[in-house]
Amino acid sequence: MEHQLVVFELENEKYGVDIASVEGIIKMQEITRLPHAPEFIEGITNLRGTIVPVVDLRTRFGLPSKEPTRDTRIVIANMDSSKVGIIVDAVTQVIRVPEDKIEPPPQMSVTINSAFIKNIAKLESELVILLDLGKVLSTEEREALTVMA
Repeated sequence: MEHQLVVFELENEKYGVDIASVEGIIKMQEITRLPHAPEFIEGITNLRGTIVPVVDLRTRFGLPSKEPTRDTRIVIANMDSSKVGIIVDAVTQVIRVPEDKIEPPPQMSVTINSAFIKNIAKLESELVILLDLGKVLSTEEREALTVMA
């Protein structure tokens, strides 16, 4: 069995999410900030008439902030029953990875909170950290996002 992944970059690291959880990828666009929102919530944006909350994955992972570039993208992902935009430095590719190239994450700590990591894909020249989007936000945080949208 193969896994189809959307691969993106944050701080020169490669991350991947299952393509089935991705509804779309858009260029960075205007985001309206919300008062009293958690720090990692960048705000909300209008996506074809639907208000979508937007999460800054750099802030969520404790990485240094960075001004958007022409490569910055918002990955529109399905979390539970709602859409969430996730800001990433760049989307680099969509790949198919055979099951035997995917391993559980090592037990040691990595750059980001290991609870977010589902698996590691071992490609020929690099490793891709596979994220569990369901764990990037807690249940309470996802509920708060639903109220914002």
